Amino acid sequence: MPFVRPYMRSDGRPVRGHTRWAPGARRELTIFAFAALVVLGHGGNADAGDTSGTRPRPQVSYPVRYDGAGEQGRAVPSPTVSYPIRFDTPTTRRAVPTPTLSYPVDFSRMGSGR
Repeated sequence: MPFVRPYMRSDGRPVRGHTRWAPGARRELTIFAFAALVVLGHGGNADAGDTSGTRPRPQVSYPVRYDGAGEQGRAVPSPTVSYPIRFDTPTTRRAVPTPTLSYPVDFSRMGSGR
């Protein structure tokens, strides 16, 4: 908002210094305030008001219990599932050189006798 300095009108009356809204600023602020009220009125967080307990709580996908204490008094985790979880073991592959050229090179035509 620009500030207008005190001045004298053409008829001699003094005008105090004041601020003036830019053209169209009131309309823009009104639209922004209305949009903010709609968002706040709609409820930005729908879970915040649910106190009835009807919604199920999220379940942990892989629960782990800490039974007993391991070395140095720390708890040792143990899985709560009854089936074993197998992880793929990486196999070692022989390194195969990849060509750096996109076209084949025929050394017999070069005349080097290779």
